[in-house]
Amino acid sequence: MAQNTFSPVLARGGMGGIVRWFIQIVIYDICITGIQDILGVSRMVALFIFLGIMILISIGGYMLRKKMSGHADSDI
Repeated sequence: MAQNTFSPVLARGGMGGIVRWFIQIVIYDICITGIQDILGVSRMVALFIFLGIMILISIGGYMLRKKMSGHADSDI
Protein backbone atom coordinates (compact mmCIF):
# COMPACT_ATOMS: atom_id res chain seq x y z
CA MET A 1 0.00 0.00 0.00
CA ALA A 2 1.40 3.39 -0.99
CA GLN A 3 2.05 5.88 1.76
CA ASN A 4 0.72 9.38 1.07
CA THR A 5 3.09 11.96 2.54
CA PHE A 6 3.01 15.72 2.18
CA SER A 7 6.16 17.44 0.99
CA PRO A 8 6.24 21.25 1.21
CA VAL A 9 9.05 21.36 -1.38
CA LEU A 10 6.98 19.51 -3.95
CA ALA A 11 3.85 21.52 -3.09
CA ARG A 12 5.64 24.74 -4.05
CA GLY A 13 6.83 23.58 -7.42
CA GLY A 14 9.54 21.04 -6.63
CA MET A 15 13.01 21.63 -7.99
CA GLY A 16 11.81 24.52 -10.15
CA GLY A 17 10.76 26.41 -7.02
CA ILE A 18 14.12 25.79 -5.38
CA VAL A 19 16.03 26.89 -8.49
CA ARG A 20 13.86 30.02 -8.78
CA TRP A 21 14.54 30.86 -5.13
CA PHE A 22 18.31 30.50 -5.58
CA ILE A 23 18.24 32.66 -8.73
CA GLN A 24 16.38 35.40 -6.83
CA ILE A 25 18.92 35.27 -3.99
CA VAL A 26 21.81 35.58 -6.47
CA ILE A 27 20.17 38.55 -8.23
CA TYR A 28 19.52 40.30 -4.91
CA ASP A 29 23.11 39.65 -3.84
CA ILE A 30 24.43 41.10 -7.11
CA CYS A 31 22.29 44.23 -6.63
CA ILE A 32 23.39 44.72 -3.03
CA THR A 33 27.05 44.13 -3.90
CA GLY A 34 26.75 46.61 -6.78
CA ILE A 35 25.30 49.27 -4.50
CA GLN A 36 28.05 48.55 -1.98
CA ASP A 37 30.82 48.91 -4.59
CA ILE A 38 29.38 51.97 -6.35
CA LEU A 39 28.58 53.99 -3.24
CA GLY A 40 31.44 52.67 -1.11
CA VAL A 41 29.23 51.85 1.86
CA SER A 42 29.05 48.82 4.13
CA ARG A 43 26.96 45.81 3.16
CA MET A 44 24.34 46.61 5.80
CA VAL A 45 23.87 50.15 4.49
CA ALA A 46 23.68 48.79 0.93
CA LEU A 47 21.00 46.34 2.08
CA PHE A 48 18.92 49.15 3.58
CA ILE A 49 19.33 51.22 0.40
CA PHE A 50 18.21 48.22 -1.68
CA LEU A 51 15.19 47.64 0.57
CA GLY A 52 14.32 51.34 0.33
CA ILE A 53 14.43 51.19 -3.45
CA MET A 54 12.21 48.09 -3.40
CA ILE A 55 9.73 49.84 -1.10
CA LEU A 56 9.60 52.88 -3.40
CA ILE A 57 8.96 50.63 -6.42
CA SER A 58 6.19 48.84 -4.49
CA ILE A 59 4.54 52.11 -3.47
CA GLY A 60 4.75 53.37 -7.05
CA GLY A 61 3.15 50.17 -8.35
CA TYR A 62 0.43 50.39 -5.73
CA MET A 63 -0.34 54.01 -6.61
CA LEU A 64 -0.40 53.22 -10.32
CA ARG A 65 -2.72 50.26 -9.73
CA LYS A 66 -5.09 52.34 -7.61
CA LYS A 67 -5.09 55.07 -10.27
CA MET A 68 -5.88 52.61 -13.05
CA SER A 69 -8.54 50.74 -11.07
CA GLY A 70 -10.30 54.04 -10.33
CA HIS A 71 -10.86 54.55 -14.05
CA ALA A 72 -12.37 51.10 -14.45
CA ASP A 73 -14.85 51.67 -11.60
CA SER A 74 -16.10 55.00 -12.96
CA ASP A 75 -17.76 53.32 -15.96
CA ILE A 76 -20.21 51.37 -13.81
